[in-house]
Amino acid sequence: MPGIDKLPIEETLEDSPQTRSLLGVFEEDATAISNYMNQLYQAMHRIYDAQNELSAATHLTSKLLKEYEKQRFPLGGDDEVMSSTLQQFSKVIDELSSCHAVLSTQLADAMMFPITQFKERDLKEILTLKEVFQIASNDHDAAIHRYSRLSKKRENDKAKYEVTEDVYTSRKKQHQTMMHYFCSLNTLQYKKKIALLEPLLGYMQAQISFFKMGSENLNEQLEEFLTNIGTSVQNKTGLVSSTWDRQFYFTQGGNLMSQARGDVAGGLAMDIDNCSVMAVDCEDRRYCFQITSFDGKKSSILQAESKKDHEEWICTINNISKQIYLSENPEETAARVNQSALEAVTPSPSFQQRHESLRPVGQSRPSTARTSSSGSLGSESTNLAALSLDSLVAPDTPIQFDIISPVCEDQPGQGKASGQGGRRTNPFGESGRGTRSETEDSILHQLFIVRFLGSMEVKSDDNPDVVYETMRQILAARAIHNIFRMTESHLLVTCDCLKLIDPQTQVTRLTFPLPSVVLYATHQENKRLFGFVLRTSGGRSESHLSSVCYIFESNNEGEKICDSVGLAKQIALHAELDRRASEKQKEIERVKEKQQKELSKQKQIEKDLEEQSRLIAASSRPNQASSEGQFVVLSSSQSEESDLGEEGKKRESEA
Repeated sequence: MPGIDKLPIEETLEDSPQTRSLLGVFEEDATAISNYMNQLYQAMHRIYDAQNELSAATHLTSKLLKEYEKQRFPLGGDDEVMSSTLQQFSKVIDELSSCHAVLSTQLADAMMFPITQFKERDLKEILTLKEVFQIASNDHDAAIHRYSRLSKKRENDKAKYEVTEDVYTSRKKQHQTMMHYFCSLNTLQYKKKIALLEPLLGYMQAQISFFKMGSENLNEQLEEFLTNIGTSVQNKTGLVSSTWDRQFYFTQGGNLMSQARGDVAGGLAMDIDNCSVMAVDCEDRRYCFQITSFDGKKSSILQAESKKDHEEWICTINNISKQIYLSENPEETAARVNQSALEAVTPSPSFQQRHESLRPVGQSRPSTARTSSSGSLGSESTNLAALSLDSLVAPDTPIQFDIISPVCEDQPGQGKASGQGGRRTNPFGESGRGTRSETEDSILHQLFIVRFLGSMEVKSDDNPDVVYETMRQILAARAIHNIFRMTESHLLVTCDCLKLIDPQTQVTRLTFPLPSVVLYATHQENKRLFGFVLRTSGGRSESHLSSVCYIFESNNEGEKICDSVGLAKQIALHAELDRRASEKQKEIERVKEKQQKELSKQKQIEKDLEEQSRLIAASSRPNQASSEGQFVVLSSSQSEESDLGEEGKKRESEA
């Protein structure tokens, strides 16, 4: 019942049906609180019991480790290294056991004590008062019943006095019990929040204190000890035996990828740039070789199926490790390096010594990465090999792997040309709040899901091979630099522009004017890849136009997107032709209208001249009286003209 936070104690004496109904609601709420707190108490008690068990088990483990040196194994001699190692572990685990014991004590004081007090004191008091109130209410009802049955005909003063006294006593008892019961129920409404939060606060404080003690005990010396033990355990000739799993491996750029049977795609196994690889003898297995990372912290032992595969794997990984695929003459360099790789023998037990002896010296990755994304050597197509790469892509061209956020500052030559903005855009061209969308009048609206792979500046924009070469370089650079994240966007194709829209916020990330898209193509083999070349003003030089190639990945819709762009350009072309024809027709109509206005103006001038001539002729006539005795009234100007006319006639007659 909203708006009611307590029971009215002043109504306990009246004991009306409304009061009893409200009491029933509070009793139902108290029952629900009791059930919930009992469940919470059981859950916290399980945490407390588990912590006590963990503390006891940790203490027992530490005790057993200390007793290892006292054991006498029939087949095991005195191993001082093992004994000292276990003694060190025993000290660490003993400290952890102390921390767990402290945590158990804190849980008992801060978590279990408050909830136990609330459960045993407050909730039980409510139940006890409920029973007492029920008994008092029943006694009062019985007294009222006996009072109601007093005989009217045979009145007995003594019996009447006893019944009346019984009613008074029972009502007083019920009133007092009811007031206590109401007070307890009202108090429960205020205590339930504290009773719920106090044990949770104690639990969190105990855990925080436990973690602080653990961080203080875990010092640098202990970390170094655990690192040394971990290194010795990882050694295949050390304390534990290795397990073998069948996996499918392949190379991708400078990465070794693995894929289990049934997996959809492969995952990164290790980085093999500048790694060391050699043949090893391992557990009496044939065709084994070991790969060690550049820093020596990670190593893997693999087994090939045949001697040929064994040699090819060693040569391939060695070539990738030496970055031979980036050199000018990869074949000669590979032949020289592979011979030494095949003659490799079992490495020494020390990982660090083996790694230092085989680490390549003086090799660095060039600034421009040009390699195949498949990871195999010499797999470039003959068409691209016949072309000059410098004529397609500018040398030392940086690659942009992510889309610039619209809230960032415009990049030179890119933000101005693309016209990117931070305004939310409806991909279906609907306007909002009375603002007209710039693509609302467009005939074509097609939306595609794409993932941005990268973009780079190109030197040519009239050959589809530019797009193919840009795809190859971007995919190879992503594989070499371990860039696997792609930004997903919605590509909106209209007759005016191409838009990249954020699928979550509907904010336009980039806008490509359609007239600036001069070339577009799909990958020849992978139809999911497509790209287009955008001709923009600026770039490296503000004085001339530059071309940037953008590469995307779609859901098997590369050709469809290119067809949609082509259709948009055709519609835009026809619209431009229609616009020009319409403007030409409007210009012709404006010329005709101008000529008509000039002709009307000329006619008006002629009409005015005729009217002026008529007035002049009328003013030159002499003033004559009409036959009816009326006179012709002339204006002052006409009178002056007539006087001047008469004077002129007189002068002529005198002459």
